[in-house]
Amino acid sequence: MNIRDAKLVESQDLDQLVRDTYKRPFCFQQQDGCRDRDYHEVTVPGPDDDFPAESIPEVVNGEEIGVSFSAWLARDPESPVGNRTEQFAKDLFWERSFYPGLGMVMNDLHARGLIPAGDYVISIDW
Repeated sequence: MNIRDAKLVESQDLDQLVRDTYKRPFCFQQQDGCRDRDYHEVTVPGPDDDFPAESIPEVVNGEEIGVSFSAWLARDPESPVGNRTEQFAKDLFWERSFYPGLGMVMNDLHARGLIPAGDYVISIDW
């Protein structure tokens, strides 16, 4: 039997660290079509899973999801989403559509000294 140690992180705690660090809306559970209750494994440092898109259509709950880490960092979170200026619409756009790959975020948090290297299990429970 193969047993390994992993660091358990609640998705809400990860969200808060990302929001505090980058000053951008972030909700891991809302990504990829809204995740079910589950566990998601990630190794840090690990593969960079950067999305290739530099932009996506500015539509709340649009079909296209994921942008490059650099595009995510470059966009002002206060800018309108299309013609929508309500905070709720902007947050939904960022949380459900305009987000970088998790590996990119985790590797950057590690590079900044905010999380140690290792195996992580993200607990998604809402």
